Amino acid sequence: MIPYVQFTTIHIGFLTIQVWGLMVALGIFCATWVAARKAKRNGLDPNTVWDFSFWIILSAFIGARLFEVVYEPAFYFAHPIELLKFWQGGFSEMGGFLGAIVALIVYIRTKKLNAWKFADSVAYGLPLGFGIGRIGCFFIHDHPGTLTHFFLGVKYPDGIRHDGGLELSIEGFLIFLLFVFLDRKHAKPKTFVIAFLLLHGTIRFFLDFFRLVDVRYFSLTPAQYVSLLMIFVGGYFTVVMQRKK
Repeated sequence: MIPYVQFTTIHIGFLTIQVWGLMVALGIFCATWVAARKAKRNGLDPNTVWDFSFWIILSAFIGARLFEVVYEPAFYFAHPIELLKFWQGGFSEMGGFLGAIVALIVYIRTKKLNAWKFADSVAYGLPLGFGIGRIGCFFIHDHPGTLTHFFLGVKYPDGIRHDGGLELSIEGFLIFLLFVFLDRKHAKPKTFVIAFLLLHGTIRFFLDFFRLVDVRYFSLTPAQYVSLLMIFVGGYFTVVMQRKK
């Protein structure tokens, strides 16, 4: 059992720093740095990853915000101007992921890069970014789950519950450790893209069943539908690779 400790802001003089935003920013920086190093090992210019990071952050930010409409459609259709008030919070990881994919495809096509090497470099750093960023979700406890006896359950004021931020943070770090191991074993091209799609898609799909407040469509959350898409795409690429062998 993990104690419930809420940590939302850091005050430095007149400056107030939001812990969630700080951890997300730190996650983005670390993921980009790791991806750049991986790109260099793949024979690519690491500066390309840093240049691309601006577009992926912008596109992910827009996607994450727009995807919030799926979670609260009645509210945003009644108050569309509220969607522009991003400083009030409300961002979807899966929406950000979809936005980042759009930016990735456009950037690769525009710059005529080696698609799989570049995508593999980006996918290699993603789990670390998720792991660090989700620590912010855990600190503010914005993803409470169902009651549980699980040893990683968090002691909320009303009982021991799953905590989506904590569980997804652990998932991110574990996948990143697996990627480091595979990289040292000289994993083949496409490995990290496919592995991330299959692993994160599968884990997120099952963890969302423990979510407490998310809207559901036909018993599944919006993120679960994106997870199924990730699993399908990852499985498709796996089959294609096997057939080529």
